[in-house]
Amino acid sequence: MSRVFYVNGDFVAEEDAKISVLDRGFLFADAVYEVSTILRGKLIDNNAHLKRLGRSMSELSMSAPCSDEAIIAAQKRLVEVNGVDEGLLYLQVSRGVADRDFAYPANVDSSMVMFIQEKNLLNNPAAEKGLSVISVPDLRWQRRDIKTVGLLYPSMAKQAALSAGADDAWMVEDGLVTEGTSNNAYIVTANQEIKTRHLGNEILSGITRTAILKFAQESHYKVVEEPFSLEEAASASEAFISSASTFVMPVVKLDGQPIGTGTPGPVAAHLRKVYIETALQREDL
Repeated sequence: MSRVFYVNGDFVAEEDAKISVLDRGFLFADAVYEVSTILRGKLIDNNAHLKRLGRSMSELSMSAPCSDEAIIAAQKRLVEVNGVDEGLLYLQVSRGVADRDFAYPANVDSSMVMFIQEKNLLNNPAAEKGLSVISVPDLRWQRRDIKTVGLLYPSMAKQAALSAGADDAWMVEDGLVTEGTSNNAYIVTANQEIKTRHLGNEILSGITRTAILKFAQESHYKVVEEPFSLEEAASASEAFISSASTFVMPVVKLDGQPIGTGTPGPVAAHLRKVYIETALQREDL
């Protein structure tokens, strides 16, 4: 049985899910998106994702396709009709359909599509062995705080990592790590401080990042929100990433060299455990 997709108010079979070739998301990457986690059939941190979606649309002067309440109702129905217990719900809003022109079109209704990917998130084997990352120059545009669908360079960086035998890439600008291809990056210093880049135009304000830093402070770790260099990462006691699809995932190797002991560290393990336990107990963190 094919998956059920949502396309502009309709629930359709995957093979019937289509958008116009004049959709500005297709022509200009003039679209924003969110990915919400599904655990035991429930959407995790979904309200925070929708709030960030609203911010992204506002930053691009893009009208909302409908109310948050209508989006949530459609999301829950999509989870139900697909019978998904664990996975990811992808939501994309584009400016809409108009004849090709660089200028924003007037009086155009935005488009919204959603679909679900079943995925094993809780028992990901990478959490036990850790990830290896390489460093690449950060060649993206300067508004990374807007979650747009313009993901070609992160895709190139991810592929460069896979071609080098690694799992992911950390992007570097002016000698400092910004973030991963689709995640926020962290190190744990020798004195057990958790360091991650401060929010700004340079990185995306991760929803999971917000939850993780809250849990870290509640666990009495000192959190330092400032950039770190590759040299600092190389000398760190451990490192990890966070995202909606990975929760907390240890990073054990950078540019071919081990970080710390070269095995997943206790801070990452603790934060992953707390995040999952909390997520399973509550629908919204």
